[in-house]
Amino acid sequence: MSTTGHVPRHAAPGQPGQPQQPSDTQVLPVVDDTTTLPPVSPATDAPPPVTEEPAFRPGHVGRAVRAAIWLVLAWAVLAMPTNLLSPFEIGVADIDIASRAVIFAIGGLSLHVLLGYCGQISLGHQAFVGIGAFTSAYLVTDLGLSFWVAIGVASLLGAVQAVLLGMVSLRVTGLYFALVTLAYGAFAESTLFGITPLTGGEGGKPAPRPVGFESAEHYYYLCLGFLVLVLWLDWRLTRSKAGRAMAALRENPRVASAYGIDVRAFTLVAFAVSGVFAGIAGALTAHHDEIIVKSSFDFRLALTFVLMTVVGGLRNRVGVVIGSAFFAILEEGAFVALVEGAIGGLGFTPTFFDSALGLPAEFVGLVVGPLLLLLTLTLYPGGIGQQIAPVRQWLTGGRFDRHAGQVREVEVTDVRA
Repeated sequence: MSTTGHVPRHAAPGQPGQPQQPSDTQVLPVVDDTTTLPPVSPATDAPPPVTEEPAFRPGHVGRAVRAAIWLVLAWAVLAMPTNLLSPFEIGVADIDIASRAVIFAIGGLSLHVLLGYCGQISLGHQAFVGIGAFTSAYLVTDLGLSFWVAIGVASLLGAVQAVLLGMVSLRVTGLYFALVTLAYGAFAESTLFGITPLTGGEGGKPAPRPVGFESAEHYYYLCLGFLVLVLWLDWRLTRSKAGRAMAALRENPRVASAYGIDVRAFTLVAFAVSGVFAGIAGALTAHHDEIIVKSSFDFRLALTFVLMTVVGGLRNRVGVVIGSAFFAILEEGAFVALVEGAIGGLGFTPTFFDSALGLPAEFVGLVVGPLLLLLTLTLYPGGIGQQIAPVRQWLTGGRFDRHAGQVREVEVTDVRA
């Protein structure tokens, strides 16, 4: 057999038949089938394997404590207004204050849709609530319609007026839109609320409570049921395509439009939802007071809505509910009465706020509110929602982390003004 052209496998460099290697190139050893290679050790700089931390599970004592706290909270919301197993004597006036707190929570969630989800500040939100209130009272008192029909029409009318105002927001934003809403609120106070057949003039418009809910306790549960409905709708909204689109609009409308989001349509959806919630709050307010006057829906109410929404915490519905309830208690003077009672027990003058501030109790919220707003912007940008985040996480079965829900600063995109 001829061996012409055959290159020996073990021929040394430089021998005939072996290709010459450059002098500056390292020659790799040739490995045949009989060569045994040493085991390859793992690289010393390879990252260690990732091990997932086991999920935290509270112990039996922790679960028992959490369950006890949940029972106390449920009792405070559901049973205490009816004096069921209550060590306190809850009167009719106190139950009406609790109903007012629930109604304020619905109004706060209404403004939160615009301010927290879309970054649009509204200084005329009292007009949405007021028109809903007078519409429901007119339908029930003058036309003899059912409360359920009236509250449906009030919410629909609230959506219509909010959409009309939202069309303006498509042209102007930020501070200019806030001025437009301020002008709309002043227009409603001086013009719409002055229609005597609708508002009843200076004497006000009667608004009887629905059948079966005439008592303070039953009406409180009616308002609580509507609050649960609004919370569920708000929760569903944030987890839908519309909610994600509104979050994108809050960050940057131009970028959202570049990704195919219909800025006009989803902005109007946000205004419509806000108007529906405001109409419900207005109708419940009318039948809560039973006689409503136009002076109840002035700029002070709009400012209170803005304060309780921001202090409660933007994009935190639990914080908004708590903040709204707190401002309702301030509005009714119950918080001032409680503080004055404690001051009187210490030997001071019970009328401390009247003598020191020169204001009636219902105006104390306009003094305390801005102070809480400054503290929110400087110390707790996430509002009440940020402060209760560690407790909320612990109550839902997680670890107690005092840094949970921490917000370092207020984002510019929260309010485009």
